[in-house]
Amino acid sequence: MPPEHDAAKRFAEAAAIMARLRAPRGCPRDREQTFDSIRKYTLEETYEVFDAIERRHWLDLKEELGDLMLQVLFYAEMAAEAGHFTLAEVIDGLNRKLIRRHPHVFGDEAAAAAGNARSGLETEGIDSGQVLRNWEEIKKAEKSVRPEAAGLLDGVPRSMPALHEAGKLGSKAAKVGFDWPEVHGLIDKLREETAELEAELTRPQHVPQAIAEELGDLLFTAANLARHIKIDPEMALRDTNAKFRRRFAAMESSSPRPLEELSSAELEELWIAAKRREAAARKTETEEKVS
Repeated sequence: MPPEHDAAKRFAEAAAIMARLRAPRGCPRDREQTFDSIRKYTLEETYEVFDAIERRHWLDLKEELGDLMLQVLFYAEMAAEAGHFTLAEVIDGLNRKLIRRHPHVFGDEAAAAAGNARSGLETEGIDSGQVLRNWEEIKKAEKSVRPEAAGLLDGVPRSMPALHEAGKLGSKAAKVGFDWPEVHGLIDKLREETAELEAELTRPQHVPQAIAEELGDLLFTAANLARHIKIDPEMALRDTNAKFRRRFAAMESSSPRPLEELSSAELEELWIAAKRREAAARKTETEEKVS
């Protein structure tokens, strides 16, 4: 059996298992789940996929992708029970989208049959840049035949991670010219927001809501700075979190005593030493690659 047929068979089996779990004589816990009760697990599973990729742990990635797929099966089964749509419709929608947005692969006729209303696109011998431009044009044509949302920003889901949402909101606003014209303006804005946060923190009477608002403004500005310099803020922060984990673990392993017994000056000394060792290791690795 060709691998794709084997995968289709096993996917159908997984869908059947989920249907049985949700059936009247299925699993009591699975039957009581709702869209709202499992959505937090969807986010957790997504981040666990990220983690496995970053660690290059392929066995873990295989398992985490299965867990993420479970979320899709769960949502589709619950939607079918409520009469909204079926798993087959989800897959059919995905297949049609992939075909209509890749006319350079499947041909203009197949893409049109799958719903591509955008004609005259350059599709022969194109590079990835033109592929992306075609994708956006086809996507724009798809939206033109759907009822429009009430406002420009309504198409940005509130459910996405806040840093990613901030960048998306800034990107949408930029399409009508509401944006910082260049990156230095954003850096100035970052300083301004930092000063406003500092002002709230130095007031005799702290107002938690005001402090939270100023911190939110600072983070929103940072997310849009990331958008301007084409850096994914979520990925950048995840990399920094991983760096902090490494350096803190190095502090723990090199400390002569438990960290909680050390003074602030001793902790800072361990931190600086960990940074230096990491920089030296990175330099050695670079030199070995060059040689």
